[in-house]
Order: sequence, then C-alpha cells, then structure tokens
Amino acid sequence: MGEFDLIERFFKRPLRRAVLGIGDDCALLQTPADSHMAISTDMLVAGRHFFDDVNPRTLGHKALAVNLSDLAACGAEPMGFTLALALPQIDEGWLAAFAAGLFALADQHGCELIGGDTTRGPLNICITVFGSVPAPAGRSQALLRSGAQPGDDIYVSGHLGDARLALQAMQGNLSLPPALLQATRQRLEEPSPRIALGMALRGLASAAMDLSDGLVGDLGHLLKASQVGATLHTEPALERLAARAHSDWVGAGLSHTQALHCVLSGGDDYELLFTAPPTARSAILAAAQTSATPVSCIGRIDAQPGLRLLDAAGAPMPNHFTSFDHFA
Repeated sequence: MGEFDLIERFFKRPLRRAVLGIGDDCALLQTPADSHMAISTDMLVAGRHFFDDVNPRTLGHKALAVNLSDLAACGAEPMGFTLALALPQIDEGWLAAFAAGLFALADQHGCELIGGDTTRGPLNICITVFGSVPAPAGRSQALLRSGAQPGDDIYVSGHLGDARLALQAMQGNLSLPPALLQATRQRLEEPSPRIALGMALRGLASAAMDLSDGLVGDLGHLLKASQVGATLHTEPALERLAARAHSDWVGAGLSHTQALHCVLSGGDDYELLFTAPPTARSAILAAAQTSATPVSCIGRIDAQPGLRLLDAAGAPMPNHFTSFDHFA
C-alpha cells in the first residue's frame, strides 16, 4: 500500500462543510459572515506524549481532542482540521482503529478532515484545527487569556488530577487498584474537549484557557497575560475538582500531598480555566447546566501581582507546585 492509497482508504471522506478538501494542494473553508477564524496546532510524539502500547483508537481520539480543547478555550465552533502523520510502517489494523477514534470525535463536533500530509518516520501526529468565532461589526467574541480583572471569580470545569494519577501509575511510581487505573487512564487517553461550555461562555467569561500542563502553571500564564494576580483556595480546589475521585484516591493510599500535586500541578486534564465577574455567577451556572459541564469556583483575581495559595485554614502556604515544561 502506498501513501495515496493509505489516504484514500483510511482518511478520505465526503465533504460536508468545506468547499474543497483532500485531493488538491490546498483545502478551502467558507467562513461564516461576521466571524473570525480560530486556528490551533498540536503535536503528539511517541514516547513523549503517549506510551507505545496505547490503543490506537484512543490515540486518534486524543490527537484531535487536545486541539478541540484549544478551540473550546477560545469559545470557537469547530469547522475542520488537517492531519500530518509520520508512520514507521503501514499497519492497516492500527490505521483503521486510529481513524475510527479520530472520526468518532470529529463527527461528534461537526469537524471534518480537510487535508494534511503523510510520511515515513518515527510515529508523530500533528493536527491543525480550524474554528469560527462570531465577530459582529468586527468585534470578536473570542475568549482570550488577557481579559481577567481584579475581583473576578476563577473557575475550572470538570475534574482535575486523574490524568496525572494514571501517568504516575503507568510510569511505575505508584500502584493503583485495577478499576481506578482503568478509570484514570481513560481520562488520560480520552479527554473530553469542552466545546459546548466554551461557546456558552462567550460574553460571560473575562478570560479563558485550557488546562494542559497543570492548574497552577497554566493559571500563571493567564495572570501574566492579564497583568493581574490571584488567590487560590487549595482545599476547596481539592474537594471540588477531585470530588468524583478523591475518596477512591484516599482508598488507594494517596496522601493529601500527593492528591494536591495531582490537582494543582498535574497535566493532560484538558478542562477549561476561566474567569468572570461576580455579577455573572448565575449566568455561569446556567452555562454550565446548558452545556452539561460541571464548573467550580476556586479563587479570585487580585490587583496585586503573583499567585497566593491558601490552605484549609485560610493561611498562606508555599507554592511548590510546578507544571510540565518540555524543555525544563
């Protein structure tokens, strides 16, 4: 099987939204009137972003999910994506499963494959995703990292820490009961991009970003972009963000310190971190309900620069929590 046979068999599909897709030198997308295009690229490298034994179907899901999460953080509606795929060899069974996972998520969000590239080499997956954000009269409704204001509430969607816990177990750093490992590994390998919530937050959130490298570190990026500081209540964060799994974590022998590290500095969560003024609290809860996505308020934005962490008693605590950095 050659390169073009591979594309034709596993990745070419009828177009639904694009004007022109796979088969020409460029794809063509028709953007809605009075809108801006949102574009994001992510790369997944074997041995760095996923284990060699990963199920190819879940890998196909995650490869697109991490990009869709960026669109969600911008409040964008998905339109299409390109796929650049390096393969050490052609494995038809692997490709069929990878494509099935990729397209299942793509179809769920109305996002179609419109082009890309294939080559021979170490396994490497690079996706660029395109979305649209309303921009009536040229005024974009895109959610940015730079809009947080002193007094704003800080919110996080869903739950944090499961992916970090699974990674620690898969690296042999701790032992988890089989059921807990399976549940946390699913969160690591099949994150759910919060597209519906991101779109519902247009006009409500003052700033937003997705959580890929850890809450404390990613919040630091948002604070820097907005030129503000923040106070984060670590115990409410632990109780609310790990609420679904915390009892299982304790039952598995995780210490309080380990649990905090999973929630505050674990990566690969792909939840939304966002801020909003207190006057928007009821609207935020309505957006969460409409999008069927739980959200938790875990702190506030301050005028004073820097990030302050408070313990269960409300006393300051040292910030020993770091986020992932490929080159640190």
